Amino acid sequence: MRILMLSWEYPPRVVGGIARVVHDLSHRLYQDGHEVTVVTYRDGNVPYFENDKGVQVHRVDNFMISSNNFIDWIMQLNFNMIAKVGELIGKGEKFDVIHAHDWLTAYAGKTLKTAYRIPLTSTIHATEAGRNSGINGETQKYINDTEWMLTYESSEVIVNSNYMKNELQRLFGLPYEKINVVPNGVNINLFNEVERDYDFRRQYAMDNEKIILFMGRLVYEKGIQHLIAAMPKILANYHDSKLIICGKGGMIDELKNQANSLGLGNKVYFAGYMSSKNVQKIYKCADVSVFPSTYEPFGIVALEAMLSGTPVVVSDIGGLNEIVDHGINGMKSYAGNPNSLADSILTLLFDQKLCSEVVKNAQAKVKKDYNWQKIAQDTHFTYQKAICETMAERQARQIEQEKAQKQTKKANELSNLLPFKKGRQAFAQ
Repeated sequence: MRILMLSWEYPPRVVGGIARVVHDLSHRLYQDGHEVTVVTYRDGNVPYFENDKGVQVHRVDNFMISSNNFIDWIMQLNFNMIAKVGELIGKGEKFDVIHAHDWLTAYAGKTLKTAYRIPLTSTIHATEAGRNSGINGETQKYINDTEWMLTYESSEVIVNSNYMKNELQRLFGLPYEKINVVPNGVNINLFNEVERDYDFRRQYAMDNEKIILFMGRLVYEKGIQHLIAAMPKILANYHDSKLIICGKGGMIDELKNQANSLGLGNKVYFAGYMSSKNVQKIYKCADVSVFPSTYEPFGIVALEAMLSGTPVVVSDIGGLNEIVDHGINGMKSYAGNPNSLADSILTLLFDQKLCSEVVKNAQAKVKKDYNWQKIAQDTHFTYQKAICETMAERQARQIEQEKAQKQTKKANELSNLLPFKKGRQAFAQ
C-alpha cells in the first residue's frame, strides 16, 4: 500500500507527541512492506528531502511573508503541503490513502482528497474542547470547527483511547462505527542496554534522595501545579525525596514561583527540555514517575516510564485511566487532587515489594498491548476500510450516473418522437 502521511511535526522537530507517533508508525508500516511518504514542516536547517530508513520525508517551508497569527501560519503551511504533494503526483507518484494528523493538516487532507480522489483517514490526537475544558473565544471555536470538518471529510477516524472515542462522538456527532480506537505505542527496545547512570543522576539529586519525575510539556492540562502542591505532604513523610520536572512550556515561570512560595526551592528542580538520549537516562534514574494530567487523551510518556522499569502514578482521567490498573501495574490518583497524588506516591516510596510487582506487570502490558507491530496492523486495517468505502461510494455514484444517463437518453428519444407523432396525427385528420 502507498501511504501519504501529513503532519506538522516530525523528528527532529518535536512539539508534542504527534512527531513520535508519526515517526514510529511510519517506520513500522515500511517494515511491513508498505511505501510511506511523510510531508511535514521544515524547521531549522534540516534537509528538504530525507530517506529516513525507508520512509520518504519531504519537508516544506512556510510562506516568506509573516503571518498575522497562528491560524494563518497553519493555513499557509497547508498550502505548501498541497503544492508539494501535487508536485510529487505530477512526477508520477501515486497514493492509495492519505493519513492526516490532527486539525493542523485538515485543509491539506481535505483538498488532496477532493482533487485527486484519494481516500482520507485522520487521527485526532486531542481536541480543542478537551484541552481547554470547553470552547472559549473565536480562535478555539475555529479550531473546534476545523476538527469537525476533518472528521466529517474522513472516511475513517482514528483515536488513541475509548475516552477519545466517546469525546468525538459527543462533540461532533460522528457515527460510532466510524471511530477506530488504535492506541499509541512505544518502541519496546527503547531501553535495551540502558542502565542507571549514577554520575548522570548526581546532576539532579543526591544518592540518598528518591527522584520523583515528571516528563512532559509545562502546560495547565498536564497538572504539574498539582504535583508541586503535593510535595509538602510528600516531604513531611519522606524527606529524602526530590521532584525533577523535565520539559518546557508556557507555565514555567508560574510553576517556579509556586515552588518558591511553598519553600521548595531545593526540592524541586526544573531540568528543562532533554534530548532523547537523556530522557532514557533520567527514566532509569527515577524512583517514581508521575503524570498528573487533568486532560490526557492517551499518554505516551506513561508507556515510556512503564517500559523503563519505573513505577508510575497517573491521574484517573482519559487514556491514562485506561492504561493503568491501580495497584496492579501502577497507581492512580484523583485528577486535580494534590492530597491523592501524595498518597499514591508515598505508597510506592515506602513499599519496594509493591514497586517490583507493578513494574513487572507494567512492562509485560506495554510489550503485549502497545507494540508498534500490532498498532501498525490495526492502522493498516483502518486504511483498507477507508479504501473500500471510497470504492463503494464511487461505484454507487457511477451507478447513479449511468441511471441518470439512461433516463436522459430515454427522454431525448421520446422528445425526438413527438414531432413524428404529431405529423401522423395531422395526416390522419
